[in-house]
Amino acid sequence: MKKKFESKNVITVSMAHLIHDTYSAFLAPILPLLISKFGITVLMAGLLDIVRKIPALANPFIGLMADRMSVRYFVILAPAVTSVAMSLLGIAPSYIFIVILVFMAGIGSTIFHVPAPVMIKHVSHNQIGKGMSYYMLGGELARTLGPLIILGAISLWGLEGTYRLIPLGIIASIILYFRLRKIEISQDFKKKKEISARKTFNNLIPFFITIAGIMFFRAAMKSALTIYLPTYLTAKGSSIWVAGISLSILQFAGAGGTFLAGIISDKIGRKNSLLIISIANPILMFLFIYLHGIWTIPVLVVTGLFLFGSGPVILALVHDLDSEHMSFINGVYMTINFIFSSVMVLGVGYFADTIGLDFTYKICAWLALGSIPFVLTIKNKKGDFK
Repeated sequence: MKKKFESKNVITVSMAHLIHDTYSAFLAPILPLLISKFGITVLMAGLLDIVRKIPALANPFIGLMADRMSVRYFVILAPAVTSVAMSLLGIAPSYIFIVILVFMAGIGSTIFHVPAPVMIKHVSHNQIGKGMSYYMLGGELARTLGPLIILGAISLWGLEGTYRLIPLGIIASIILYFRLRKIEISQDFKKKKEISARKTFNNLIPFFITIAGIMFFRAAMKSALTIYLPTYLTAKGSSIWVAGISLSILQFAGAGGTFLAGIISDKIGRKNSLLIISIANPILMFLFIYLHGIWTIPVLVVTGLFLFGSGPVILALVHDLDSEHMSFINGVYMTINFIFSSVMVLGVGYFADTIGLDFTYKICAWLALGSIPFVLTIKNKKGDFK
């Protein structure tokens, strides 16, 4: 008998994702201000995003812990940790303090993002793509709201006044405690493990190579169009507000893409969905580079739909696997994501300082085409890599 899709629990976890990632989204829109305040290079600014992701190296170990214990308290605590760290960026007295704060935010992100998708899988049952769409929608809406909230706070209180946003995150964790403690999935993590985590990893090496290839070739494009978009636009003469709003437009469109992509992939297959996305994205990025003025807005909207649409599809592909170590597998996936996104953030920052962001953007668009051969290796049948 098929279990029913648990809408309330899926929405609760997705709302937790929204709250947490709203604070995580503060970094990109204020990078131009941090560059100006501390006199740092674009590469040094990009390094902050990598420092924020360093705790992701512990993802597999967090995953092993999550497979053996109740994970809801990780998800509950994360918004408080991340809100404190990200809201204090404005009063940091030096670059090294910024590094420490974003590292703290990275810890909050790690303890949230490893167990949360596993919770979604267990309450989505046979509609994993739909569940991941709700979950990813929360994250993308957060990346829409984040730039608007932090820039609004800066307009009201100045860069040094952003610490006033801390209470919202703490209150959110308190609310989540009363909401998430009712999700009964701990018994699923206490099943007897018949296959070791090491053997599970070895069996899934071909799968991880495919996922890594897709993510590697898309990472430069995604870094350029998210973490560096405000810097790119301000360098071309836009104000910090126009740059921030442009990022929010991209992220808001991405929210629609994440919501639709997972659901569509349940119907037409993960492979077909990723193939359409992988072909469309480079074309759209070239359009964004060469078009100017008002025409960039509709291009950003369509770009966001496809750029972020790959997220729930890949996540659903990961959770299509039938394994006793799903938190561990999700942790490995998150670590792969960290490694390649970090390499590309550094790469984009280095080339931006060396040859300029304009030419770097063009390289990123060409590089994104490299994901297509890896997508073609995916088999349509669920669980082929089990």
